[in-house]
This record gives sequence, structure tokens and C-alpha cells, in this order.
Amino acid sequence: MTALLTDPPPSASAATATAFEGRSPAALAWRRFRRDRTGVAAGLVVALFFVVGLGAPVISWLYGKNPYTTYGQNQPALLDQFGYPVGSMGGMSSHFWLGIEPGLGRDVFTQLIYGIRTSLLISLAIVLIITVIGTLVGVAAGYAGRWIDYSASRVIDVILCFPATLFFVAFIPVAQSAFVSPTEAVPTWMRATTVILVLSAFGWASTARLLRGQVLSLREREFVQSAQVIGVPARRIILRELLPNLWTPILISVSLAVPNYVTTEAALSFLGAGMVEPTPDWGRMIQRGAEVYNADFSYMLFPGLAMLIFVLAFNLLGDAVRDALDPKSSR
Repeated sequence: MTALLTDPPPSASAATATAFEGRSPAALAWRRFRRDRTGVAAGLVVALFFVVGLGAPVISWLYGKNPYTTYGQNQPALLDQFGYPVGSMGGMSSHFWLGIEPGLGRDVFTQLIYGIRTSLLISLAIVLIITVIGTLVGVAAGYAGRWIDYSASRVIDVILCFPATLFFVAFIPVAQSAFVSPTEAVPTWMRATTVILVLSAFGWASTARLLRGQVLSLREREFVQSAQVIGVPARRIILRELLPNLWTPILISVSLAVPNYVTTEAALSFLGAGMVEPTPDWGRMIQRGAEVYNADFSYMLFPGLAMLIFVLAFNLLGDAVRDALDPKSSR
């Protein structure tokens, strides 16, 4: 009788077991992230930008316009005698949702969504390359130590000493001239490839330094030293013991790098070292808007506002991801 009174009922045991099911680190991080309303809202905004950017051709087809046609030249009534859009806010109407570009009269809305596509594809390619290279160099330097660590650390120090934007503006045209004659126009794919390679070549160092410090700490932990004592190969230790503990700093680094390279790519295009006419790009649109802002401020307003919203949302999302993966960091 005593045993029957003290034992919990089967339903309570089942409820307790159910309550503890699925509480993996990923599930706990997802649960913490869902509680952060700011992070969820920022994630939705970032997802919207990705959907619009990747779906730009479909949206353009449904909208019935493209970013290359000079509508103002084909329909003279859209521009005044000075080449500025007729009407308020750059000629906004039911036919041109965000107006038209001064001078050529191209549609601003399609330029904006294709500009999202350009910036995101270039930035994601750069972040992918620097994450892979930075992870390989950082893990190798931190785990191997000795002369490998010393050599890698000195290379990282040298790369981080370069004045990034100034160096990119000076070096990208030099890199392009190695493949294309100065008398020929540089193809769009060549410009994008050059920007990706140059920014990647000098962008992996910060990721490598971050992960090197993490690995230096992890290799002194008991589970790594125990694996070394029993003769586990270094490759297996790195893949099974170190990398699973590096996902948090890697994801945080990626979440901070994407908006950084979106603004860097736009800055290069603004300065003439990135994408140029007629490729739709936020930086190129802002550069053109800066020339005509006295007469038509809206042409610079829309890409500038879109970039501000995207970078702010991505930074807030990165903070939310960091707090979800590492809750101690917010204390």
C-alpha cells in the first residue's frame, strides 16, 4: 500500500518524459530566439529582402517593367525639359510605383529590387569564401600551434593592417586590368568576380583570428586532451570535438559579416570601383542620386532607406542569434 501511494502515477511520468523530449542545444536556442520579438521581426524583414532579391525577375515580370528600359526617353511626357521626372516624389504613380530615374527615366522599383539581388549575391559569396578560409586557417593555427600558429598570426596581422576601403578602391581596377585591356569595357561578371575575390582575399583574417582564439581555449579542455591521450587522430579531433563547439562564433561572425559587406559593396559602387552602369546596384543608385538630390531627392532616398532597413534588421537578427546561442553573452 505504501509503495502504491509513493509511486507517481503513470500519466505524470509520461508527462514529465514528454516535457524533457527534444531539448537539444539547437531546440533550446530556437526556443530562446522565438521569445525575442525584436529578433523574430528582424528575421522576417531579412527573409523578405532575400525573397524579393532572389525573386526579382519574377516580380519584374509581374510588374511589367525592367530596370534597363529607358521609359523616360521612350515617353517624353514622363520627363520635363531638364530631364527630371514630372510629378511629385520622382514621378510616383500607379504605373511607376517608386517613380523613374532622372535623365534616362528607368523604373526605380525594378532597379531597387534588382539592386537587392546584386548586393546580396555578391555579399553572400564573399561571406561564404571568408568563412571557409577563416575557419580552416583559424582552426589549423589554433590547434597545431608552434610555427604554424606563428606564421598564420603574422599573416593575419599584416592583412588587418591594410586600410580596407582605400585599398579596395585602388586595387580592384588593377586586378581587372590584368584580365581586360584598358581599351575594352570590363564585363559585368568580371567586375563582380573581381570584387568578390579581392574582398575575400582580405576579409578572412578577422574570422581566422576569432576562431584561433576559440580553438586555443578548447584544446586545453579535458575532452580534447583525453582524445589526444588515447591516440585519436588530429583530423577526427577537429571534426568531432572542435568544430561542433565553433558553430556559435561562426554563425555570429556570418551574421555580422553579411550587412558589413552589403555596405562595403555599395560603397565601392558609389566610388566607381564596384558595379557600374547599367547594372542595378544600391551604391550606383545612391551615387546617381547624390548628383541630382537638389532637384529629385527621392531617387537617393529609396535605395538609402532600403539599405538602412536591411542593415539594421540584419544586425538586430545577429544580436538575437548571438543571445539565443550564447545566453550568457547578454548578461
